[in-house]
Amino acid sequence: MEASELSDHLQSASPLLLDVREPWEFEICHLPNSVNIPMNQIPQQLDLVRAAEECVVICHHGVRSMQVINFLIQQSCNNLINLDGGVNAWAHQVDQDMALY
Repeated sequence: MEASELSDHLQSASPLLLDVREPWEFEICHLPNSVNIPMNQIPQQLDLVRAAEECVVICHHGVRSMQVINFLIQQSCNNLINLDGGVNAWAHQVDQDMALY
């Protein structure tokens, strides 16, 4: 899902915004109401993802989030959305005041 599409989607939905970057990256910038669980900790948090009606997985540019989605699919998780371009795309398309790194 493109960042602009996600921005519109968040007007009417409340998906789990799962940020899989490292904590130091999350401190620099993140989407409002997102939850930071680094990708290496995802296996211990499967119940959180399974409980979500919809889960948007977020990273810096969209590569790690796609890797996490592929893992989650293997674990029978569904309703997964990748934020194409990650927080970098969000900063360029939606929130130009967001810090970049």
